[in-house]
Amino acid sequence: MKICFLIHSLCMGGAERVTSNLANYWAVKGWQVMVATLATAENDFYALHPAVERVSLGTARGSRNWMSAVVNNARSIREIRKLLKRWRPDVAVGMMTTANVLLALAGRGMPVLCVGSERTHPPVRPLGVGWERLRAFAYGRLDAVVALAGSSSDWLHQYTNVKRVKVIANPVLWPLPPTAPIRDCGEWLHSGRHVLLAVGRLVDEKGFDLLLQAFSRIALDLADWDLLIVGEGPERASLETQVRYLGLCDRVKLPGQVGNISDWYAAADIYAMSSRFEGFPNTLIEAMSCGLPAVSFDCLTGPRDIIRDEIDGVLVPHMDVATFAQELARLMRDEGLRAKMARRAVDARERFALDRIAGMWEKLFGELSCE
Repeated sequence: MKICFLIHSLCMGGAERVTSNLANYWAVKGWQVMVATLATAENDFYALHPAVERVSLGTARGSRNWMSAVVNNARSIREIRKLLKRWRPDVAVGMMTTANVLLALAGRGMPVLCVGSERTHPPVRPLGVGWERLRAFAYGRLDAVVALAGSSSDWLHQYTNVKRVKVIANPVLWPLPPTAPIRDCGEWLHSGRHVLLAVGRLVDEKGFDLLLQAFSRIALDLADWDLLIVGEGPERASLETQVRYLGLCDRVKLPGQVGNISDWYAAADIYAMSSRFEGFPNTLIEAMSCGLPAVSFDCLTGPRDIIRDEIDGVLVPHMDVATFAQELARLMRDEGLRAKMARRAVDARERFALDRIAGMWEKLFGELSCE
């Protein structure tokens, strides 16, 4: 099999991680694999197997107005089409909406299976009128689109011309491979204290401000617990201000970005996910694979497809900070319940194993090639 992935970049992110994991898996399996990005390779975060061909189209650039946007996208479509003609893959896979649209337009009339992949629930992250219209039209030119949840599949069928949607979850790579930067979590922990852990980019959609509100409600009564929020992003200053305002400077730490995330999962006792919306959160699967029970808001998609409520974690009504705090406190106080959920949480290693998820993609490719 010869397969080409198209994605904006390989910077740090969920779609980028899935792309690198699948590309590396199939390269080891003996497939010919290419990862092509619109952006340059200088900001790559995820490492690729030496057998994976890495191509940068270099067409990603800012647009001053709608006319320059049209010109830039036309340039991208032209370069993608040239790449497909030169490399002649059996399958080309777009990762995320803009890549899907560009692939659909570039692959028109070519002898290649074109598969799109939505990495979030479309209505929670609208793209603007222009891109939404392009998605509605262009998806009909794709052979199939992969969605992360049934509700996303329903939305695509209702609002686009998509021919076929296949629901395939994100995989977890176990054991979790370390990447740079390696940081000693021991510097951020205190002996004899419990750790509530959250991981993700410091952006509004992750809802860390809501997590801080919830933790502030229970911090005084649970004085032997600390909160660590691991990640980096534009909301750092705002979150640090909130921590000071809540008087939690001694109880809440923001260590920044880490590459040895499995060490941080191993040092924690509970995983918290306070996202306003999610596609299919990789960090949640990783945390559970490391044996962490989880408390999460029940977003439209994502956590409800991963957490088995009251078995390996707890789902809380979306954006209900008071209930979120109550459920955190319940697990914090009950060591036996945490241990019971932790024993089941590790099932995620098999439920979302890379070979199992890759097999679902392979099955889709086989079905499409026979049609």
